[in-house]
Parts: sequence; structure tokens; C-alpha cells
Amino acid sequence: MLRHRGAPAGLAVVAILVSFVLAPGAAAKTKAEPAPFGHACKAQDGVRFCPTETLEQRVPSFDGVPLDVDVTLPAGGKGPFPAIVMLHGWGGDKTDFEASTPAGDGNETYDYNNVYYAEHGFAVINYTARGWGRSCGTEESREATPGCEEGWLRLDDQRYEARDAQYLLGLLADEKIVKPRRIGVTGISYGGGASIELAYLKNRIRLPDGEFATWSSPDGKRMEIKAAFPRWPWSDLVDALQPNGRFLDTEVAPHGQSYEPLGVEAQSYVTGLYADGLAEDGYYAPPARDPEADLTKWYEAANAGEPATAEDEEIAHQLYTYHQAYGMALSGKPAPMLLESGWTDDLFPPEQSLRVYNQMRSLKGYAALMFGDLGHAPASNKENTDHAFNEEGAGFFAAELEHAGTAPANGSVTAYTQTCPKSAAAAGPYTASTWAGLHPNSIEFGSSASQTFTSAGANATISAEFDPIKEDAAEEGGNVCKETKAEMEPDSATYTTTSPGFTMMGLPTITASVKTVGDYGEIDARLWDVVASGEQRLISRGVYRLNENQSGTITFQLHGNGYEFAAGDTVKLELLGRDAPTYRASNFPFTVEVTSLSVALPST
Repeated sequence: MLRHRGAPAGLAVVAILVSFVLAPGAAAKTKAEPAPFGHACKAQDGVRFCPTETLEQRVPSFDGVPLDVDVTLPAGGKGPFPAIVMLHGWGGDKTDFEASTPAGDGNETYDYNNVYYAEHGFAVINYTARGWGRSCGTEESREATPGCEEGWLRLDDQRYEARDAQYLLGLLADEKIVKPRRIGVTGISYGGGASIELAYLKNRIRLPDGEFATWSSPDGKRMEIKAAFPRWPWSDLVDALQPNGRFLDTEVAPHGQSYEPLGVEAQSYVTGLYADGLAEDGYYAPPARDPEADLTKWYEAANAGEPATAEDEEIAHQLYTYHQAYGMALSGKPAPMLLESGWTDDLFPPEQSLRVYNQMRSLKGYAALMFGDLGHAPASNKENTDHAFNEEGAGFFAAELEHAGTAPANGSVTAYTQTCPKSAAAAGPYTASTWAGLHPNSIEFGSSASQTFTSAGANATISAEFDPIKEDAAEEGGNVCKETKAEMEPDSATYTTTSPGFTMMGLPTITASVKTVGDYGEIDARLWDVVASGEQRLISRGVYRLNENQSGTITFQLHGNGYEFAAGDTVKLELLGRDAPTYRASNFPFTVEVTSLSVALPST
């Protein structure tokens, strides 16, 4: 027997035994380097990147659908780490928030990407949602391995897309890579909607039959979302795609508000999104294969318009129940949320965050708001606004998941304004301890005189020029500073006042008496700034679905903005019966008489 020179015989035996225990071949006794989902990690960009490199390496979800998922870890340490899931937008994939430097693209992903968060101590999960890209979206990915037979996209269904994120996190918790109750979620647009769903689910999963169950990892660890940072999200998909104008920022939205009545299709966006899914490696369920994910049928029903059928109502209820957070049965308070929305986002405007904020405040939960000229077209996505908000998001995650620093105060609001020209930096920040505190004043104007408009609409050329999808195609990211010659349009109700010089900050509120003749009417509202040159700039818009022959007083709000009206400019409100293609024109003729109208523009 060989001995270490000078060692007592007994210690030599111990040394030999220890050598067996610590030998390289006895890896079970020494913790190996992390390998999330069995994927090797490589040092790059100052972190460790652990990708799914081949289709065969994809990770089967809870129902066998293979998901294309990457994990990024801090440069050192074996975990478990607090985790952040980054969820991509419609038509995107796992690479949307992957970068080679913390600065990302310098704007939307500045300090908002896998490298940035991994450098700050998080395990970062980026994956392609089911039905997109290599997660069964492309034909190649569907043919490569089993599991894609029903791997079509399900429009952020809580029972599938949300559960995919939960299942992946559970696997990583069992691998001791993720701390099971130190998890944050974030995403933009489609990913923002999913982030709110996961915050509402919090420590639950939703099963295919709609029932809720405790969220546990496959090995039985209790799991929980601790923080959510949704950017440009939806909270109520029915309201976003077919707004009826019933939401008011002064109240907690009642259950079912967004489909009672069914609203007016946001036609240009619905059409554009459906086409994008076909063009961007999206896998829609084949016709009649899955009534709970039949996007083609749903799209056709929305585009058919009025009259609303029993099937239309069933689709709306399906979306409301499973494809959004708002309306979900609660178990306590949702996870804390820092909500970011765009004043100038015509797809998911500020109401989508305000709806959640108001409910969270009523539940005494945590919610804070951020608004700026950002989001979907025609938003400018100002660089200084994105930088500021991404830093707020990073601080929020550090406070909630690592107990480092301080999160934005509960209930607080931070806002930046729209500025023109488009290249100008946004003005701000404007801050307040509550949403109401952001706009303590108002500018009011209107008229008691009778004005009438019809379903025929006014200047169709202006409506077409200010279609947000057209703007997105013509101007990268849109152009909120676009101007057109001001005119008093025919077949409209128009109200004006001279600006004293003020900053609007919030959602304009319109109150009026209406007398409608006809079915399925709509009020399309546009707020303009008529500048000294005689050109006009669209500042906000909105829509209200009228009931059959509706008469009486109504109150509704526009999407809002943060915008400075210069002294001497003309502030102009138009009410129309048609603003297509932004909002779908009614299939039925109608006439609306408006009297006693007043509009209140919230201001700082």
C-alpha cells in the first residue's frame, strides 16, 4: 500500500478512502456544473449561455409539445438562482431578448435582455412559445420530432402557454438551477399579456378543464411568481380587439364589462396580426380541429361584423375566460406588477394597464404604472423613455427577487410625454403617488347645441391616413407626429377650444346625451391639436359601441396621452360614425344626434 510520506497508517487509509470519494469519476459527490435541461453551458459575453441547439434537444412541455428554450446563467455559481422568464411578442421567438451586451439594441432591449439580467445574478429563461418558430411553428420543426401533432398556438391560453412557462420553471427548480419561489416574469405585447396571466395565477396552474390546482414542480416543490414586469401588455384581450368603450379609469371594471355589449373590431390591427401569424412561422390549428384554439374561425367571425351571433358571444367568453388575466378567479392577491403601457399604442393602450392597476389597488396588492410614447404603432418608442423604464424594471426585479434596493412605490405612476418632431426626446419624468394624482386638473369644453352624424362617415382619406398599421409600414415604428391639413369634416360632430397652454396627462372623458336611430351604431372619437400652421396632429382616439336605438346620457373615454398643447393651438374633438380601417365600419346604417356634450382633458 502506498502512503503519503510521513502520514500515519490510519490517516493513509482515510486519505485513500477520501481519494475515492473525491475522484473525478465520483461526480455524484461533487456538484457538477449546471446543465439546464441537460444542455451544456458555454462562457460567452460575460455570462454562461446554455442553448437548445438542435430540434432534438427541445424540451417537452407538460403535454409533450417540444419547446425551443435557452437558459442564461451568471458567470459563476452553481445555483439555485432567482429567475426571470422573458416572453417574446407575437410573431417572435426566443432570440427577441437575447443579446451579446447588456445594452442590447440600445433602445427597447437596453438593460432588458438575457445578458443584462444574468450579469445581475439571475437565471434567465428565453423560449419560443408553442406554435411559433422551432416550437412547432415551422414545418421543419413539426416533422423533426414527435409532440407537435397539436402544437399549434393557443393565443396565450392560461392552460397551455402560461403552463408551459410554469412547467419549464418547475424542471429547472428540480435541477436546483432556479429558486422555486423567487421568480419574475416579463415580456412585451404577447409576452406582456402572458406576464399578467402568470402574475394572476401566481402559485396556481390552470388545467385543461378550466380548474385550478397548486403549482408544484414535477418533484413536488411549491412554486410561485414573485414579480411581473409586463410591457405594452393586454389584460383584457376582448377589450383590446373589440373595444366597446365601457371602461372608465375611475372604477374597478366589473366582470364581463368588455363583452357587454360586444364592441367594434379594431379591424386594421386584427387583420394585420392574423396575417403576421401566417407569415412569421406561426402554426394555426387546422380548421375544425380545436374549437378552443380556432384562430381562423375567430378571425373570420370578427371580420364578419354585425349582427352579433350566439357563436360570437361564445368566442368572446372563451377569450375572456382563458386568454387574458382580467376576469380570472382570484386566490388572494396577484403577484406584484410594474405595468408599462404606451400613450400612443393603438393596439394595447393605457386602459390595459389601468384595468389591472385599479383592481390591484382595490385588493390592496402591489401595482405601479409607467406611461410614455412607446408600444405598438404609431408609437415612437423614445430612447430616453425606454432607458428610464427598463432601469425601473431592473430595480423592481432586484427589490422583489433579491431584496436589494427599493422598488417603485406601490400605486406610483411615472410618465413621459409625446413630443414632436419624432426625433425629440420625451419630456419628463412626471411622477405621482397615484394615477389620480398624475392629473389633478382638467381643461373642459363642449357645447349644448345639437349636432348629428351618420354611419356614412366623414373624410375617408383622413381615416385611411391615420390607420396605425399603414403608419407602421410607412414609418418604422409609426409616426405620432404626422400632420394633415385641418378641416371641418362633414358628417361629424365637432367641438373646439383654444388652448391656454397645458399638458394633458391621462384619458379624456366625454359625456353627452345621444339619440340613436338604427342598430349596431358606433361613435368613433378623435382628438386633434391644430397647430399654428393650420395642420392638425392626432393626439388620441377611442370608440364607443351604441346599443340598438340607444338614447340618454353616455360617458366614455379616449385612450389618452401625455402631450403638451401649446398656447393658442386649437384643441379639436371629432365624433364620427365611421373611422375605418382603424375601427371596423358597421354593417348597418344609423344616425346619432348629440346634445349637451362636454369633454374633460386631464392635466398636470
